[in-house]
Amino acid sequence: MSLASEPRLQAIAQARQAVLAEGAAATDGLLERRPEAAWIERSWRRCLARGHRPDEPVAFDIVPAQAGRRAEEASHTLLEAARPVMSKLARAIAGSRYFAVLTDAQGIVVGVDGAIDRSDRRAQLITRIGVDLSEPAVGTTAIGAALAELQPVWLHRGEHFFEDTGCYSCAGAPLVGPDGATVGMLDLTGIDAAERPELRHLVAQSARSIENALAIARPHALLLRLGWIGHRLGDEQDGLLCLDDDGWVVGANPGARQMLAPLSDARARTHCSELFAMAWESLFDAVRRDETLDVPLWSGLALQVLPRAAGQLGTAQAATADGRLPLRDLETELIRQAVRDARGNVVAAARALGISRATVYRKLGRRTPK
Repeated sequence: MSLASEPRLQAIAQARQAVLAEGAAATDGLLERRPEAAWIERSWRRCLARGHRPDEPVAFDIVPAQAGRRAEEASHTLLEAARPVMSKLARAIAGSRYFAVLTDAQGIVVGVDGAIDRSDRRAQLITRIGVDLSEPAVGTTAIGAALAELQPVWLHRGEHFFEDTGCYSCAGAPLVGPDGATVGMLDLTGIDAAERPELRHLVAQSARSIENALAIARPHALLLRLGWIGHRLGDEQDGLLCLDDDGWVVGANPGARQMLAPLSDARARTHCSELFAMAWESLFDAVRRDETLDVPLWSGLALQVLPRAAGQLGTAQAATADGRLPLRDLETELIRQAVRDARGNVVAAARALGISRATVYRKLGRRTPK
């Protein structure tokens, strides 16, 4: 253990003594170092209210077989969306002694990936499919906290409620589905590992990728990529809005729900005409022209919108599945993006790229106007 970690662990120990032994508020020492961590004390107090004691043994129970099968079946779509993301995530953390855990919305483990030391019983216990890692079952963890607080969290060693879980350090982020409901949680856990609070950012970024995959997997006729004016569309930051043939919203990622206030009520069925102050049919027309639109909202604000037909993610987005993109396709996509940035003005796009207008048309498979 590094000397730099000792003051941090001492502050955690003081906070445990204050809250768990004396029933007082967490010490200033912990909150000075982590002013955002008031949720830890809230979680500890929920555990105490359930009648738990920090020195109780933790069973790490597997849910009954029937419940486990139901959880796995219900999480099929989540697993399909998460699998490629978790594979890349495992590569990113391969040298850190951390591994990835995926749970459903109840905190039941439905998937794992990464360098898991199966000879370590502590790793085995928490990486079994069907093990219950919810707060009522195992106390304060990144999994239970992320599901309760609905925000990315970082938790180190003694910040867990039970002494049995004090060997773990973990980062977690909730996963929100296309309907706006929490569908699960992504966790990165290390055992007796060095503190890595930057994993909170990594797990949040990975969770966003899974949420986007869940949105795109929702059956739809039109996918709208959304961003504020000036934002370059085509990355993980985009809002994603799925419409059916009649313009009804059938799914959205959290980014779209944050940009479009009427979607904040996930229970209400919404038509895109309630979101955009324009003829909604023109969104479908724009697909054929492959153009980005400046779309007014009823609030007086405006968004950039790139409409895509179902299954048409664009070459750059399709390439993210395996990280490879043929040079020819990359060139074409760069030209297409330049035309979008120029609002369909081929002359301006050609000038920006330093190529002829004829080359732009040839690369995009269009005829040069006479």
